[in-house]
Amino acid sequence: MEITFVFLLGFIFAFLGVIPPGLLNMTAAKISLKEGHVRGIMFSIGASIVVVAQTYLATIFASYLSKNPEVVDVLRRVAVVIFALITIYFLFIAKSKEPKEFKLKKRSKHSRFFQGILMSALNVFPIPYQAYITITLASLGWLNFENISVISYVAGAVMGSFAIFYLYIFFFDKIKSKALTSQKNMNRLIGGITAVMCVVTIAGIIRDI
Repeated sequence: MEITFVFLLGFIFAFLGVIPPGLLNMTAAKISLKEGHVRGIMFSIGASIVVVAQTYLATIFASYLSKNPEVVDVLRRVAVVIFALITIYFLFIAKSKEPKEFKLKKRSKHSRFFQGILMSALNVFPIPYQAYITITLASLGWLNFENISVISYVAGAVMGSFAIFYLYIFFFDKIKSKALTSQKNMNRLIGGITAVMCVVTIAGIIRDI
C-alpha cells in the first residue's frame, strides 16, 4: 500500500508538472499530427526515459538536503518568493499571446526517439522541481529515501510524464481550438499550480516554526 501511494505521488506531481504547454508536450503533439501517432509515441518514450535519470538525481539531491535542515529552511523561503512571483506573473501580468507555429522536418521513428531523449535532457527544470517536491513530501512523512520508495516514486514520475505526453498526442487535435488550450487559460492553470505550491510551502514553514 505504501509503495502504491508513493507511486501515485510520483505520478500526480510529474503529471501536474508537464500539463502546461511546453516544448516537449507540444512537440510530441505536433509530431503526432504531422507524422502519425507512432512517431509521437516514440518521441514521448525517449523523453520519458530521461525523466528516470532526472527524477533519481532530484531524489539524491533532496536526500542530501534533508540531512541539512538549515539549508532546506532557506530554500523553502526562497521557493515561496519564487512561486509567489510566478503566480503573480501568470495570473496578472502574462499576455494572452498564442504560441507561434513551428515546422517539423520528417524523421524516422528511431530519430524521433533520440530527439525525445535529447530535448528532454536539455530541459533541466524537472530536477529542481522534483527535488522541491520530494523534500516537501519527505517533510510531510509521505516519502522516505529508502531504495524501494525512491524506485516507486521515480516509476510514478515516468508514468505521469508519459501519460501527459500521451494525452497531448491523442487529444490535442480535438481540443486545440477550444478554450481549454487557450493561452489565457493555460496562464491561469500555471498560476494556479504555483499558487497551491506556494501555500503548501508556507504551511510547511509555519508548521516547523
